[in-house]
Amino acid sequence: MNRRRRAAAITVMCALAVLASPSLTLRASAAPLPPPPPKKSLEEVRKEIDGLYRQAAVATDAYNLSEEKAKEQSSEIVRVNRLLTEGREKIDGLKVEAGAAARSQYRNGGLPEGAQLVLTNDPQLFLDAAGRIKESVKATKDLLAEMTRTQASLDVYAQEASDHWSRLEANRVRQAGARKEINAKIAAAEKLESELAAEERERLRRLEELAQKEAQRNWLRAGALVGPKAEATEEGRRAVAFATAQIGKPYGWGDEGPDAFDCSGLTQSAWGAAGRGIPRTSQEQWRLLPRVDVKDMRPGDLIVYFADASHIGMYVGNGMIVHAPRPGRNITLAGAGSMEILGVVRPM
Repeated sequence: MNRRRRAAAITVMCALAVLASPSLTLRASAAPLPPPPPKKSLEEVRKEIDGLYRQAAVATDAYNLSEEKAKEQSSEIVRVNRLLTEGREKIDGLKVEAGAAARSQYRNGGLPEGAQLVLTNDPQLFLDAAGRIKESVKATKDLLAEMTRTQASLDVYAQEASDHWSRLEANRVRQAGARKEINAKIAAAEKLESELAAEERERLRRLEELAQKEAQRNWLRAGALVGPKAEATEEGRRAVAFATAQIGKPYGWGDEGPDAFDCSGLTQSAWGAAGRGIPRTSQEQWRLLPRVDVKDMRPGDLIVYFADASHIGMYVGNGMIVHAPRPGRNITLAGAGSMEILGVVRPM
């Protein structure tokens, strides 16, 4: 009996060993898990976040420009529709005149009133009637020519209206694409920042400030402000006063105030308050406004940043600008050389 039990136990142990051996073999032969990716340094995270916000700024310019074009096309559509309405009313009036002339001929047996007088034997009446016939023929020709011109104008206006609608729809499509890209870039940047601990976020902010201060020091050391200081014009002083009064308000992409601004919305609104209209986007402000040398700039001038002209601020004197930095930041004063300067423009 004991022998049978020992034999059964040995059999079970052998079976267990056989069953266990494949898993042991699998565990032994399984490839080791790859090491986790190295954690990014805060400086790398800062640069990545800056890059995303820069891309969002470029898309914001594209959005703002499309919005301006859409406004222009909407205004043109209103103008052309007004011309179409006026043209149709004119055509209706000319048709009434033509109908009146036709009815007059019908009442006179198909002849104009003057033509009947030709049949008279009175020479003076004959001459008078001939004059009236000539005038009537000219009036009829003029009427037909005016109807033809008006109809041609209506055809042109109708084509213009169609073209403006096409451009308006194209701009709306571009707006929607830019809006989607802006939201995606901002969301990606915010996600990166949200993954940091509170202490790391504070260190990130300090790193950002240190990088800006170092860039400003280097800019000043290079002699950017050496030489006589140009005085602001009266318009420039009003623009600076408006811009600095917005300090503390939040950045809002696509916003032109009064509660929030993006970078070019702030500069455009400031110069608008000073009585001078300028383009809406930083890229258009850079492209269309007169340029001045950095050493000649004066308060109220606009400093354009980065090679793609994706950011802009207003120079307020003493090497400082007021600007709307980016989402999550408020309008503030900063060193004029704290970012990569592309150039300076002056609203005239």
